[in-house]
Amino acid sequence: MLALVREMARHKTHRAQVSETLARVIQRADELAEFVAIYWKDGRVPLSGQVKKGLAAAFPKFDEYQLAKYDRGGPIKLRDVLFLCHAKPRDAAQAGVWKKLIWGRLTTPDTWEVALSAVGVSGTRAQGADKRESWERLLREQKLGALALLRNLRNMREAGVDESLVIGALREMKTDRVLPFRFIAAARYAPKHEADLEQAMFRSLKNQPPLPGTTALIVDTSPSMWMARLSKNSDLDRFEAAAGLAILLRKTAERVNVYAFNEKAYEVAPRQGFALRDALAATKNNWSRGGLAVAAANRDGYDRIIVITDGQWHYSDTTTVPGYAEGDPQTVSPAPLSQRAYMINVASYKNGVGYGKWMHIDGWSESVIEYIRALEQTGGAN
Repeated sequence: MLALVREMARHKTHRAQVSETLARVIQRADELAEFVAIYWKDGRVPLSGQVKKGLAAAFPKFDEYQLAKYDRGGPIKLRDVLFLCHAKPRDAAQAGVWKKLIWGRLTTPDTWEVALSAVGVSGTRAQGADKRESWERLLREQKLGALALLRNLRNMREAGVDESLVIGALREMKTDRVLPFRFIAAARYAPKHEADLEQAMFRSLKNQPPLPGTTALIVDTSPSMWMARLSKNSDLDRFEAAAGLAILLRKTAERVNVYAFNEKAYEVAPRQGFALRDALAATKNNWSRGGLAVAAANRDGYDRIIVITDGQWHYSDTTTVPGYAEGDPQTVSPAPLSQRAYMINVASYKNGVGYGKWMHIDGWSESVIEYIRALEQTGGAN
């Protein structure tokens, strides 16, 4: 969403909404500096007035703990953002916190990173016990955020943390900004907690704005979707990202038809949660004839179509796509029925499939559904 607001700032038709949108979108202190980094990606230019207003409105959201947690090194620091946007503190107490930020004197936050670094990294039995005690204290005191909890389930298991504390934390965790992809990755490392992870995932989807109409979701389940991570820093492989999106759409789209493809096309049962992930995974097979799945979706009809693939498509069997000849571009993929047609290439190769009437999205973002929703609301995909 930060990147989307940056694009809004480039266009006269959207600039008036930038300040309000930016202030609403920024929900974590590090996103203040992250947005400025995105804004300056192609070179340092003055921040627009609307951007300054948005940053200034967002800055007072964060208390000393939140600022200290994300006051990290790097080319753009939180103090830099404060100077750039000239934010006004709500009161004298907040003004005092901002002075500490400027002078680098914020109180060190009691986070899991700080607590664990104090224990040390060697594998002695004493330090192992200290790590367990540190994790258990953080859990009892509710000092672990949702993402930190999900990302550290394996570490807690290896440290021998009391399982009742972990289960309690999963049941009480705040899930407002956590999307299905994170729960899928967590379940890979902690399968015994899958039931609690699924319930937390459903809570996270409860207030998602609906995507109107019928959505055809097509997922590539050829072997290459399991062969690589989304990026070198990601804990998700390509299939897990696709499955997460399917789970998200199953809960938020008004109506959704799910398809998978490899050497054949499959209509997947409209299950929910991890059961949908498993249903998609069960179709795994060789080849990658995505055109067959697009043809199947076209027969059923839809208001929008979303294809998730790594771009490795083969020609469809011409005997199953009547009227198409080998070498015809339509044999790779029939044209979509709607202008709301999105081809998401999670591998972000330079060349791929899905041009012409398709909107081609290279790379992966957890906010891709928000992007599609915003694009359609502004008439960009009509």
